[in-house]
Amino acid sequence: MSAKVSKKQRALVIGLIALGILFTTFFGMRAFHAYEQFNGHRPPPPGKPGKVETDVELIRGWMTVPFIAELYSVPEPALFEALKIPPDKETREKSLRDLNREYYPDAEGFVLETVKTTVKKLQPPVPDSAPQTISPPTAPTP
Repeated sequence: MSAKVSKKQRALVIGLIALGILFTTFFGMRAFHAYEQFNGHRPPPPGKPGKVETDVELIRGWMTVPFIAELYSVPEPALFEALKIPPDKETREKSLRDLNREYYPDAEGFVLETVKTTVKKLQPPVPDSAPQTISPPTAPTP
């Protein structure tokens, strides 16, 4: 029992398969480009909210200037001024790595090092040691 398939049905099936392949390719490429744009961003470093970080070596290329300004408690305009980049909405949303690619393509790591140096200059000095605590006097023993 072989079923006869008309030319119209065959054309419809081939057309639907081609359309499915086209959709799969289109959305697969969109997903691939979105993955590339993701570019390995990591979550912010752990810490208590409001805690001011002091170690500039923790600054990474995925961080944005506003994030660094808040984390290290330094003025955001000073960081943009040191980088000689306008602080508009677009540049505020870009990572240090993206800013380096756009504004200083010939100087690898320039933005990261400039931000580290600027943050180090703008931070208040860290005390060398914790303040000494005075223990209360003990009661004399009989």
